[in-house]
Amino acid sequence: MSGNSHGNAYAAPTNGADGKRSLIGLEMDELVAVMAEYDLPAFRARQVWHWLYQRGSTDFESMTTLAKSARATLAEHFTLDRPTVARAQKSEDGTQKWLLKMPDGQEVETVHIPESDRGALCVSSQVGCTLTCRFCHTGTQPLVRNLSAAEILHQVLYARDALEEWPSTAEDRQLTNIVLMGMGEPLYNYDEVAKAMRIAMHGEGVAISKRRITLSTSGVVPMIERCGRELGVNLAISLHATNDELRDRIMPINKKYPLADLLRACREYPAASNARRITFEYVMLKDVNDSLADAKQLVKSLSGIHAKVNLIPFNKWPGAEFDCSDDKTIQKFAQVLMDANYASPIRTPRGRDILAACGQLKSDSMRQRRRIDA
Repeated sequence: MSGNSHGNAYAAPTNGADGKRSLIGLEMDELVAVMAEYDLPAFRARQVWHWLYQRGSTDFESMTTLAKSARATLAEHFTLDRPTVARAQKSEDGTQKWLLKMPDGQEVETVHIPESDRGALCVSSQVGCTLTCRFCHTGTQPLVRNLSAAEILHQVLYARDALEEWPSTAEDRQLTNIVLMGMGEPLYNYDEVAKAMRIAMHGEGVAISKRRITLSTSGVVPMIERCGRELGVNLAISLHATNDELRDRIMPINKKYPLADLLRACREYPAASNARRITFEYVMLKDVNDSLADAKQLVKSLSGIHAKVNLIPFNKWPGAEFDCSDDKTIQKFAQVLMDANYASPIRTPRGRDILAACGQLKSDSMRQRRRIDA
């Protein structure tokens, strides 16, 4: 893992519960190398890839284009097991939330949000979170560890299982978009996130275009340019304040990467254009960040950035110290942005009744942060 992964104490595991290595999460060249390791020809890698990411296979026996001997060899040494589902919930608005248990017992939440013409899967990148943003429920759970590329991908594959969307080339898909907005800060686990997204974007597999993948960051400035250059996915910024004093208070990461540096990185983001704007997420907190002065300052801050603003009514969770701005205040705030030609939709809260809305995700495991000597 690289330095942005917060050290060995938070490293992702590589093996399944039975100690076998998962073939999920290997890129094509790695899969070719695995085949060579067991004297299997390189073309078998493409066949396995097809079964994993187009057909959704969860056992080697179903891979009927492979010789029986090849299937037996792979089954002896590797696993395709999905995470187990600790709990599945469905909201009255159709939003689904799954609490997925990994082989080591750690749990993460994944949320599918259906729309009339699309469906976004909100994917987690870490167990817990290190950022402690004061308005976010996930931030009250300490960071336990990073997720591996396999565990990030498993959330996508499990959602396809649950939605009965294999093969992945099926028309009228309910899972069309991936948003890295679940538990954790994706740019603090960039290597594994990037690997998972490269596999998800691969045209011969899950095949979700980079234009349909959005990575949301609280502002890990040094990683933003690299993300745009290497992945080219859409960028979303958890902003939530228009000055350093307030952002320092509600988002401690701002003390390390202040607003001026963050906004500069956004102006220079390689994948941004007028057609692909950076989304600034702004949670509306009553009497904290919702004044007309805040709205006008936000307009100034976004000058020169291909931007749109998602205004998010604050979703209460047990123990939260904030309240949501009232509808009238949110409408007035949005109008200031629209008058300055910034699209500023007010997000309709989804899945509130099952704590699946923005800022409400938190796994039930609440295991203690592991202390692993480097």
